[in-house]
Amino acid sequence: MEEFKLEGREFIELHNLLKIKGLCESGGMAKAAIADGLVTVDGNVELRKRCKIRAGQVVVFDGHTIVVQAG
Repeated sequence: MEEFKLEGREFIELHNLLKIKGLCESGGMAKAAIADGLVTVDGNVELRKRCKIRAGQVVVFDGHTIVVQAG
């Protein structure tokens, strides 16, 4: 399980989270993975590339679990 701190932000867009955490090499690859239904947010498949991920949410992709925290 990995953590991601928002560091004063209210949210991060889903495709940016995957890119920042290094799970996708580019934003385009992240958007493609989301469009293909390979990413879940709080246990549900998420198809919105710009979905706003907030503190307390859990994102799962390619065997990685990311817990988003305020900070």
